[in-house]
Amino acid sequence: MAQADQPGQIVILNGVPRSGKSSIVAAIQETFDGPWMNLGVDMYKGHVTPKRYHPSIGLRPGSVYPDLEPLVARFYAAMYESIAAHSRLGLNVDVDVGHHDACSRPLGILSDCARRLQGLSVLFVGVRCPIEVIVERRRNTWGRRPGADKDPDLRAVRLWQRAGHTPGIYDLEVDTSLLSPEACAQAIRKRLQEGPPPSAFHRLAAWSTEQDQSQSQR
Repeated sequence: MAQADQPGQIVILNGVPRSGKSSIVAAIQETFDGPWMNLGVDMYKGHVTPKRYHPSIGLRPGSVYPDLEPLVARFYAAMYESIAAHSRLGLNVDVDVGHHDACSRPLGILSDCARRLQGLSVLFVGVRCPIEVIVERRRNTWGRRPGADKDPDLRAVRLWQRAGHTPGIYDLEVDTSLLSPEACAQAIRKRLQEGPPPSAFHRLAAWSTEQDQSQSQR
């Protein structure tokens, strides 16, 4: 089957769980021209990865799964190779993820993913949301429990806020406490239409190469 003349656009939304990424993805799919394929973490974890390998690419910062982590790196690599394949066939792709490197050891997954999409147009969007808003969203979904402020899950959210936006190299950032999903999608559309061309993933790949060279010289 012949490939499309022009690769599809890729939009990657990175942020903490409950920050509003999935709602932005839905707004993109409903309002942007042409088909936008969603190949994000929820899809990959919920419908692709066998349950015995969970939390899969939903691994939270600070969680220790030394036997699973090498597989998580491969899962991410496979998902990004699929993203690249869709784009090269002329399909636009939106991706909701929560990248971090707070595992039992640094895995360098984000920079590896950046290298896998080299040569394609990737807009990397940081989805920000204050922690108190995320906590409230969680409580609206699952209810408030006694001692909730000391809940280990909430401590994990605080760690997500620190680890999930490192190194913080983005083409665009949106705050879902201030903007609706539709307004966030519109900001993404405007950035794609008006430029400048996205460069964050190119910089992340170069940043990783520099880090690798620095470590090899020690």
